[in-house]
Amino acid sequence: MVAHDTAVVDKRTPLPTAPARTSRGPGRTRGRWTPWLYLAPALVVLGGLLVYPVYQLGLISFLEYTQAQVSGGEPTTFRGFGNYAELFGDDEFWRVLLSTVVFAAACVVSTLAVGCALAVLLTRVRALPRLALMLAALGAWATPAITGSTVWLFLFDPDFGPVNRVLGLGDHSWTYGRYSAFLLVLLEVVWCSFPFVMVTVYAGIRAVPAEVLEAAALDGASQWRIWRSVLAPMLRPILVVVTIQSVIWDFKVFTQIYVMTNGGGIAGQNLVLNVYAYQQAFASSQYSLGSAIGVVMLLILLAVTLVYLRLLRRQGEEL
Repeated sequence: MVAHDTAVVDKRTPLPTAPARTSRGPGRTRGRWTPWLYLAPALVVLGGLLVYPVYQLGLISFLEYTQAQVSGGEPTTFRGFGNYAELFGDDEFWRVLLSTVVFAAACVVSTLAVGCALAVLLTRVRALPRLALMLAALGAWATPAITGSTVWLFLFDPDFGPVNRVLGLGDHSWTYGRYSAFLLVLLEVVWCSFPFVMVTVYAGIRAVPAEVLEAAALDGASQWRIWRSVLAPMLRPILVVVTIQSVIWDFKVFTQIYVMTNGGGIAGQNLVLNVYAYQQAFASSQYSLGSAIGVVMLLILLAVTLVYLRLLRRQGEEL
């Protein structure tokens, strides 16, 4: 009887099993490199389109490169950081840099505010108004910058523009004053930029479960509270993308400023860095100085993007 019970116990006792082995063979290594193989063609194209031009831009910024060197009349000489020292010692550069930062920040904030507000509006209206708003926004987005700038100049023309007639401003010139000219360009930039934010944020809102929004509404939350406490945290990855894109686009605005202020305004009062670099490189034939301005713009954009991503990552960890 004892032997029988022992046999039963032995049959019911699970046998020890060997620990599972982690596969570290060539198959796992090959799978780790598979995404990079798919990305390789795009990386090669981007490398040819971006890396080499950036290298040439940085190289010219360290050289003495004017019209004399372009035509072969004088040899190219290495200046080191001489172009940057000349640039940073110019008071006009710092004035243009400050104007660019303030103008770009105003454009980014305005674009995000208009785009997000209209994205929320799209979720509140019926199908027909939603379709009309989407088509109008996409039409503004698809309009070339030079065409849109010309249309806005006509709308605010002091002699024939309908805006002055409606507002009763007579022959007031919007492009004569510094701040009114910047305001006019800002409106055009927001007009052609908000559709990207609107469509992207609207797609993100549609992906949010309806039960979450209904629960917040039943708890008595206002529309602003729902956006700030519910939608914005859930849409953070999308907001990161549209914010970085807006910063890059608005910081390097060129066409709108150049067309609407006739090359930077009266006495250069509406210059931004992109137009300032164009004037130095092509109008004054100081190609090395224009390249130095381009390198400074690139470094500023990289720094702003990295700091913004770091702050968002830190906030995500705290949440």
